[in-house]
Amino acid sequence: MSHLGPIAWPPEPIKTERLVLRESEARDRAAFIDLLASPEVHTYLGGPHARDELERETPEVPERWPGSFVVELDGAMIGQILLRRATEHRRPAAAGKADLGYLFMPQAWGFGYAAEACTAALEWFDSVLPGEPVVLTTQSANVASMRLAAKLGFTEVERFEAWDAEQWLGMRPPATPAA
Repeated sequence: MSHLGPIAWPPEPIKTERLVLRESEARDRAAFIDLLASPEVHTYLGGPHARDELERETPEVPERWPGSFVVELDGAMIGQILLRRATEHRRPAAAGKADLGYLFMPQAWGFGYAAEACTAALEWFDSVLPGEPVVLTTQSANVASMRLAAKLGFTEVERFEAWDAEQWLGMRPPATPAA
């Protein structure tokens, strides 16, 4: 994966009805480690990372690069939204396109936060890189993620086998400028 390219970063924090999307800060480090070490979060992502490894390798300010948003609720990090370029080693249909990813703490599941945060991130993306499609890959077994993809306007491009499971690749067409 590579960064989105020449965009102004970081943007002003993006405020939704309940959430704030912002650049990561040093105070988010413990939450990032919890997120990446969570077995629940990584059920469909090949398993969690080892906590001791994360403690050693996570920088003071984690994941600080264009397209990486911390999702904050009431002043605390509950998840991360990622927008980055899909590279060639991914599916040919995805290569070079913006790729949407998201991780949320298990205690934040089921409240619509992912849909709210992803919608805001996609609106931001459409404003800075108008006319670009976005892709999303998830395991087809991940029912919640499949439901979210449909809600966000992604439609199936293909299913393929990777990491010993069926993967689903969806694409969201570019936003059409308001006339």
